[in-house]
Amino acid sequence: MAPRDAALARVLQAALDSSRAAQRLPGLSLALALPDGRTLALTSGHADTARRVPLRPTDRLLQGSVGKTYVAAVAMQLVAHDSLDLDAPVARYLGHLPWWPRVPNARDVTVRQLMTHTSGLVRYEFDPRATAVLRAQPMKTWTPEERLSYLLDKAPPFAAGQGWDYSDTNYIVLGMILERITGTPYDSLLRTRLLGPLGLAGTVPADRPDVPAIANGYAGADNELGGYDASLDARGHLLVNPQFEWTGGGVASTTADLARWGKLLYEGRAFDAALLPRVLDGVPARLGRDVRYGLGVMLRPTALGVTWGHSGFFPGYATELLYFPELKIAVAVQANSTAPYPRGLVPLAVAAARAASQAP
Repeated sequence: MAPRDAALARVLQAALDSSRAAQRLPGLSLALALPDGRTLALTSGHADTARRVPLRPTDRLLQGSVGKTYVAAVAMQLVAHDSLDLDAPVARYLGHLPWWPRVPNARDVTVRQLMTHTSGLVRYEFDPRATAVLRAQPMKTWTPEERLSYLLDKAPPFAAGQGWDYSDTNYIVLGMILERITGTPYDSLLRTRLLGPLGLAGTVPADRPDVPAIANGYAGADNELGGYDASLDARGHLLVNPQFEWTGGGVASTTADLARWGKLLYEGRAFDAALLPRVLDGVPARLGRDVRYGLGVMLRPTALGVTWGHSGFFPGYATELLYFPELKIAVAVQANSTAPYPRGLVPLAVAAARAASQAP
């Protein structure tokens, strides 16, 4: 490590250790992608508390809803090639499905409304019937149609485009559209269009219980998936198949790879950079004061200016990705506990970006 990086790393390590202790987290991982492309990755605490295994920068953690950023990037690649129209009705792409007319707002909802969560399609996984299936069949492999079945014939909370409600279902439908247009499974699109070309070797689809090199996550015994605290069995496999997230999340990575992804994404390397203003054209979102939501991106005010990125949750794993456009720094923070949910991740990311920007 270069001397200038070593000095910054000492400052960041102290902040990381302090944040982990204050929040009583088993493990905490922090990474920065700096303006010149250098990446710093640091960890604190444990990947497994029972075995006292340290959390390492090479460990993967589930990203939760940060996975939507990759789905949005694939969608924008298709927009760039005129294969996908953001303002077209979803029925143009999925109207051939016999059950599509039974989806709330089926005639009116557009692709853009899916991506900004203004469609009126509520979360399928919040339906008690879906939760019951998740608990009874934790290794189940879900189809998109099974996920959408919990919404059929339900009244929407608002007309398409006339409200805002964060919902994984929007991105499940978007994933179906991407597969319909390309004729390719989404996980293959993720690998061939983004992870491979961008050299993100530390990132994988979370499409099965045996996610390689994954750290244990601590969800609390009363978590919504039920009946466990530690997320891994004795073999190191997840106790719940994360495939149920699919395009609502569905990605695991090292924190360093996640920071690199944020910098690549928001500096126009994942799709045609000319489309970035369209991605960042956000609508008011109920995610905090003055937060807006664009096309798969949260636009959040901070002491260092408005950041672009996303939050992510999967029982046992919490993630924050923030890109600071004025500093050209991306910061990723991941914790392996959600009981209680760690609220200090964004302040830690802001403090890390400030320290990096002030480093000699």
